Amino acid sequence: MEIVTRNNFESWMQKLMERLDRQDELLLSLQPSGKAPDPMERIRMFDNQDLCMLLQISKRTLQRYRSIGALPYKTLGKKTYYSEEDVLTFLSGHVKDFKKEDIAFYKARIHNFFQK
Repeated sequence: MEIVTRNNFESWMQKLMERLDRQDELLLSLQPSGKAPDPMERIRMFDNQDLCMLLQISKRTLQRYRSIGALPYKTLGKKTYYSEEDVLTFLSGHVKDFKKEDIAFYKARIHNFFQK
């Protein structure tokens, strides 16, 4: 391992930039269209607060849905996240918990949430 000093800082930085450029080119070559991935095409996730606001339910109700296994979730650290697909599936399968006419409203709110 080389110690970076003021004298060799520029050459070290140049090597680092070249390496990052090569990594960038490699990642772009792995993409089928040759363009960088769009972050909006990734899986869309809600946290507890977002989902409570969108569905107009309490945190306790959300916890109950998780506990009975009705709503799939993922945890990262101490935060809980829900994928958009899982939430839409949950809404479709639990119509009795929500008014039927409100299902379309909630689905529209979920889709519009990411349109900002």
